[in-house]
Amino acid sequence: MTFRWNRFLKASAPLLGILLAASAGMAAGPGQDPIATFSIVARDPETRELGVAVASRFFAVGSVVPWARSDVGAIATQAYANTSFGPLGLDLLERGASSEEALRILLKTDADPEHRQVGIVAADGSSVTYTGRSCNAWAGGRHGPNYAVQGNILTGEDVVAAMEEAFLKTKGTLADRMYAALLAGDSKGGDSRGRQSAALIVVKAKAGYGGTNDRAIDIRVDDHPEPFKELGRLLNYAQMNYAWNEAWTLFTEKKFDKALPLMERTISLAPENPEVLYDLCVIRLAAGKKAEALQALKKAVTLNPKLKKQASGDKDLEALKADAEFKKLIE
Repeated sequence: MTFRWNRFLKASAPLLGILLAASAGMAAGPGQDPIATFSIVARDPETRELGVAVASRFFAVGSVVPWARSDVGAIATQAYANTSFGPLGLDLLERGASSEEALRILLKTDADPEHRQVGIVAADGSSVTYTGRSCNAWAGGRHGPNYAVQGNILTGEDVVAAMEEAFLKTKGTLADRMYAALLAGDSKGGDSRGRQSAALIVVKAKAGYGGTNDRAIDIRVDDHPEPFKELGRLLNYAQMNYAWNEAWTLFTEKKFDKALPLMERTISLAPENPEVLYDLCVIRLAAGKKAEALQALKKAVTLNPKLKKQASGDKDLEALKADAEFKKLIE
């Protein structure tokens, strides 16, 4: 579909006014510390997940660089970062701009575009990466369908090349692939100043806690001697929590057959977590698997006996109340 530029500008006049005002107040340049960073912005076309992974020799890089909105797009804004590029860029994408058109508007309304570095991936997989001429070397990026990789103050171009290759070749979830890209970039030298922080976000509609937001994964390592190792530890737990949240949301919607596979994935990622086992019992029971539910509950209360009290009054376990094995488990 051809983008109707004049029509878009007219319809988006209020937003463009906000962009101009925000950019006027963001004339960032050499007076601020640059966010020397390598990042990947990406999309999974099968799951419709969007995300950003980033690392830097900069405190709390996750508080500045990554932005994403489910079914809209994802953005990394770095170097002398204009943080308004995140929310305003997502607004542009949501109003119908392509990734390239959104970038063009952001840069056109910015007071210092040559110090910016940006990566954008839209919900349709279109992507763009931009590096201003005044970004500190080595600086640059690569992009293709469903991804954009970029970095500045790097040890060399091989950092982004390795990230691109790792993302394209790695199997697994979007989070797995983005994390692999970060590790690959670090293996080639990464930020030439060293390591300090890293972050990874993934968004998907209704994937957050309670199904009321899109934040499927949101993890940050703000200041750590081994940020990649720590991010990996958090990611293992976060992927379990992601599946758990989705399963429980489907359970509350009474979609038991859809909830069960996600809950089984959750327990495969955390086989010794008593609370996960407890909810596995609830969802197995709702899906008509009574014997398997009791098996999960037995392990749950063995690992955490305090769950016996919860089970005794849990309406979600009403179908077990008359069962002799259940009564024995909660004694």
